[in-house]
Amino acid sequence: MTPFSVTFGNVLLMLLYLLPGFFMCKVKKIKPDHLSSVSVILLYICGFGLYVNALSYLDPSPELFAKMGLFLLIALAGETALMLLILLVLGKEKRKEFALRMLSIATVMGNVGFFGMPVVRALFPDAPEAAVYSSMFNAALNILAWTVGVFTLTGEKKHISLKAALVNPSMLAVFTGIILCLLRAKNWIPDILRTGFSSVGAMSTPLCMIILGVRLATMDFKTLFTTRLAWLISAGKLIVFPLFCYLLVLPLPLDPVFKGSVVILAGTPCASILLNLAEIHHNGQELAANCALLSTILSILTIPLLSLLV
Repeated sequence: MTPFSVTFGNVLLMLLYLLPGFFMCKVKKIKPDHLSSVSVILLYICGFGLYVNALSYLDPSPELFAKMGLFLLIALAGETALMLLILLVLGKEKRKEFALRMLSIATVMGNVGFFGMPVVRALFPDAPEAAVYSSMFNAALNILAWTVGVFTLTGEKKHISLKAALVNPSMLAVFTGIILCLLRAKNWIPDILRTGFSSVGAMSTPLCMIILGVRLATMDFKTLFTTRLAWLISAGKLIVFPLFCYLLVLPLPLDPVFKGSVVILAGTPCASILLNLAEIHHNGQELAANCALLSTILSILTIPLLSLLV
């Protein structure tokens, strides 16, 4: 199969996962009020299994950890550079508008874990490090979100939190996976426990998309598809940012899996963490939700095209 067909098939499958949540909400079998509890299961249980399973069963080596560190730095550099470039282009006056500040951070923050990891795994089936790169991109996202990101959005230093950046479900799962990798867990963890981590982790993507499906059912479709700024942010996230990252890694002497993972993960839809940041400012929650949903739907077109660069 070609990279285009692999990515198209995987993104299509993920979009189909939206349908159960959408229809169950429409027939009132699922209430939007339930989402907070389901999100806790996703973040604390399924997400933990996803990242631990991706990291803990690799063979530790200096080369692996060097690549992980480099990927983290490149992800952070790409996110920060484009965000600052957008703020510079906007100018001092336009930066006062909350919606345009949201544009600058939403353009670089993607769903690299629950959405991105299955795609890069399918695209590089013989390269287990692709899932590791997804974990590193997610770590970069968390660090940026709770430092530069939250300050950009609120303009208040009091909201910057290294604790929130480093002590959260995703980061704890990544740290746990790295520790188990260093302890060569693959040699002593029972197969039944490994199967448990794998099975729980595999629930992450369907559950994440079902939650998005419920949110989609509660949205005003006219608002969703006619909000110009949501379209602009989606274009930035799905097209501009991955192409920016492609140019960033193109001249570097890196292997195709590394470069391809950077591009595909950079092209994932807007992350739900934008909702958390918007809630801190008590503004922009609807815009953040629109961006996450619209960019997820549009990714069926953009991610397969990006795979042609891999």
